[in-house]
Amino acid sequence: MTLRERHKTILDLLRDSGSVDVGSLSQRLKVSAVTIRKDLDQLEEKKLLYRTHGGAILADPYIATRKVSEKEKLHPEVKRRIGQRAVELLAAQDALIIASGTTVQAFARCIPNMKMTVITSAMNVAMELLDKHDIEIIQLGGIIRHSSASVVSEYAVRMLENFTCSKLFLGVDGIDPTYGLSTTHLQEACLNRAMIQAATKTVVLADSSKFGRRGFSKICDMGDIDLVITDSRVSPKMLEAMNEQGVKVAVVPYPEE
Repeated sequence: MTLRERHKTILDLLRDSGSVDVGSLSQRLKVSAVTIRKDLDQLEEKKLLYRTHGGAILADPYIATRKVSEKEKLHPEVKRRIGQRAVELLAAQDALIIASGTTVQAFARCIPNMKMTVITSAMNVAMELLDKHDIEIIQLGGIIRHSSASVVSEYAVRMLENFTCSKLFLGVDGIDPTYGLSTTHLQEACLNRAMIQAATKTVVLADSSKFGRRGFSKICDMGDIDLVITDSRVSPKMLEAMNEQGVKVAVVPYPEE
């Protein structure tokens, strides 16, 4: 197999599974581990993949902060479908926590007018619920992050100490089976951890682009959550890794399917 053929095979495998490791590639392509490492280094120099310990992934795992107005334009139909699936978990008289992010905003938009209480850190989530008069809204206080339209501070954490809720719907910037859940902001991660402590059940709403990514601040381990709702473009390898850690996953069809 030529160098070009090896590189093509490596990239094809990456597109299929989202990640590759040196040992498996060495066996599959019948070359040494040293040769595979050189191949991966060359492909990374061309910005076709990102090297990890012992292998490579297709997308840059480190996430830069984006404004909520930019995030809202990404995968809107996928987020709507995830939101609709999350609504199926609701019951009358629920007491919910809804965190920040455009996927949970899409979920809030899908919630029907029904008797329940919603605690939220996100101003855009509160605005989505404002005309639904049977929903009591509790807005957490604190410093507003302009990029996310949500509050973060010790004040918000202290407010949560006074509540116990049935479900938390959490948006994240990154999901990595090894690293856990993460966000780009340190104080937001602290607030998210307090939300997890205040809820009986934690449901993560995240489209498939969030998998294999890492934000600056870790929120929690995979074992600290109960359910992930995502779309059908999530890789089988990611699904298997979550299943091994006891995390349930609900998958909605990607719009093109």
